[in-house]
Amino acid sequence: MSVDVYIFFLFFFIGLVIITHILTSRNEKLRHNSRISLNLGNIPEDVISGDAEIPRIRNPNCSYWDCFNVYKCGQKAADNEFSIYVYPLKNYVDPDGRNAFKLTKEFYYILKAISESPYYTPNPNRACLFVPSIDTLNQNNIDSSLMAKALAALPYWENGENHLLFNMIPGSPPDFSTVLDVNTDRALIAGAGFDTWTYRSGFDLSIPFFSPNQVKMSQIEASEPRKYLLISSQLNMYPYHVRILQEISFNHPDVLTLQKCPQKTENQVTSKNPEKDPKDEDIRCSIPHGNEFRYPEILTKGTFCLVIRGVRLAQPNLMEALASNCIPVIVANNIVLPFDDVIDWSLASISIRETDLHSIHSVLQAVSPDKVSELQKQGHWLYRKYFSSIRKIVHTSLDILNDRVFPHLARTYLHWNVPMYEKTTRNPLFLPLIAPKSQGFTAVILTYDRIDSLFTLVQKLAVVPALQKILIIWNNQKKSPPHPTMFPKITKPLKLIQTKANKLSNRFYPYEEIETEAILTIDDDILMLTIDELQFGYEVWREFPDRIVGFPSRTHVWDNSTGKWKYESEWTNEISMVLTGAAFHHKYWSYMYTNAMPGDIKEWVDDHMNCEDIAMNFLVANITRKPPIKVTPRKKFKCPECTNTEMLSADINHMLERSACINRFADIYGTMPLKTVEWRADPVLFRDNFPEKLKRFNDIGSL
Repeated sequence: MSVDVYIFFLFFFIGLVIITHILTSRNEKLRHNSRISLNLGNIPEDVISGDAEIPRIRNPNCSYWDCFNVYKCGQKAADNEFSIYVYPLKNYVDPDGRNAFKLTKEFYYILKAISESPYYTPNPNRACLFVPSIDTLNQNNIDSSLMAKALAALPYWENGENHLLFNMIPGSPPDFSTVLDVNTDRALIAGAGFDTWTYRSGFDLSIPFFSPNQVKMSQIEASEPRKYLLISSQLNMYPYHVRILQEISFNHPDVLTLQKCPQKTENQVTSKNPEKDPKDEDIRCSIPHGNEFRYPEILTKGTFCLVIRGVRLAQPNLMEALASNCIPVIVANNIVLPFDDVIDWSLASISIRETDLHSIHSVLQAVSPDKVSELQKQGHWLYRKYFSSIRKIVHTSLDILNDRVFPHLARTYLHWNVPMYEKTTRNPLFLPLIAPKSQGFTAVILTYDRIDSLFTLVQKLAVVPALQKILIIWNNQKKSPPHPTMFPKITKPLKLIQTKANKLSNRFYPYEEIETEAILTIDDDILMLTIDELQFGYEVWREFPDRIVGFPSRTHVWDNSTGKWKYESEWTNEISMVLTGAAFHHKYWSYMYTNAMPGDIKEWVDDHMNCEDIAMNFLVANITRKPPIKVTPRKKFKCPECTNTEMLSADINHMLERSACINRFADIYGTMPLKTVEWRADPVLFRDNFPEKLKRFNDIGSL
């Protein structure tokens, strides 16, 4: 190749780099100019024509699958974030030349937060979502007919598809609807005050009612002890609720109910509290006593703050309570709380049914100091992370919407609800995503006196590649265990431990001899599992080290005839428990079972000699909020060489006792933590018509 050709390609390459740099700089300039275009300068006017098209009414049946065009999303370079476009600001005027809509400071901050987010795009042709620059925050400032016409005239409206509208004060008197009362067709609504009837789950977005008072409250730190158990400061309650709270306040001095103070003349002074300024607009009076208090500063004196149904379901005092670190008490049966899709409000608030308002004092008195501290810490963290500014509210909203568009990359429950949760973790044990393969597992065999089956099991376990050690827990105090010389000769370490009492919980004791992360708990009569099945079960556990991973599965179902939970052992498509008679779990769960089991569950199990496996499933599910994992299709688990009379499960009362266990444990936890799943792990190529020598796990039983 000649020198001239080399020089040509050199200059061609340099020119290409320069052109690329110019185009990139131009795009960045365009993005910058688009973002600063939100400044309130010379905003063009747009006249709303009197005969303009009116969009269809809001579609109450919209869902992500039929009213949202996901094919518009994922056009960014990274392809894992959706893009959002903000229409340029305009002054809309009606046919008479008057301003049609008022632009509030809060709405301007919303638009500014969107334009400064990583999701923003200045190019509408690459946008997944569109946000009109028409202020829809307050229903009181909206002419519904003009608003609908303005929306329909937007150049990319297309029946509202992929358009996002923000609304914090829905409805107007006398009906006070819980959703923006405008013809919005297929548009998404990010609104405050949704109820379960108007909220389109998975489509709309529930946001908080932002209050200017909360900014003031977040700057005040309560230094004195909280004097009041409960403070009710809401002004728009129904008279029936006010009467109940007035009676409670009269009988319990630690309950403070505040309402507007009676109007006073200029000559009147505050006789009951002379330190208060009578001209202060933020003064509220207690009922029935009439004492005056500064609001919202008084909230720092309360442990709990009431958030109750009023003429509007959305209430600013929810955010004001969180800002003052006062635990919200939600008394609204069908309210959809802010960011309810991802935030677990049970960790930061107390919920009480409206019909139980009269017993609110006794309910709150029963909350322990430790629980109060946990609720306050979680509420403080939630407020700082998601609600302390309009910017955080907007960015959280966009994060949730992005997770809907890209569910495979969505943030987990722990990311949304656990403080200081690291992005690299995937389970509550802070373990690696996959446990190290070299460490292996320890087999813990609980036995009583079935010597023959015990020896057979030891021989089978000893040849499982991942086995590191065998612990035999001898649970019979009336009979001595076999002499060590009688045990089969194996190449893996074996240790026999004599227990002091015959307790089923002995299988979960964190013995110091257990040096591996993984434990296989197995009954001495489980002889049907093959070496491949055991090894495969351990490999699955490595990928899910926070779960119970095993073979025999069961489920729980609700019995409408008895109004109770029922233990079900039939073969179904659903499972919620994996029995620990043959299951892998992390040794951390043995520690938790022994030292941190709620209530008297552990003692009850030992006294009744039943349900230790159900108790372990409850424990793990309650902490992880995840279901167990069943491996391999095998369903039959019995000892062919043993008579049925030797098995605990042979008792005719066994199923009834197991159902009783589930109901008792659910009462102790105060909820049903078990998670149901229709999922099973089988080896790759398990059923494929493929040469067996190329398969890793061939000996997998069908039943």
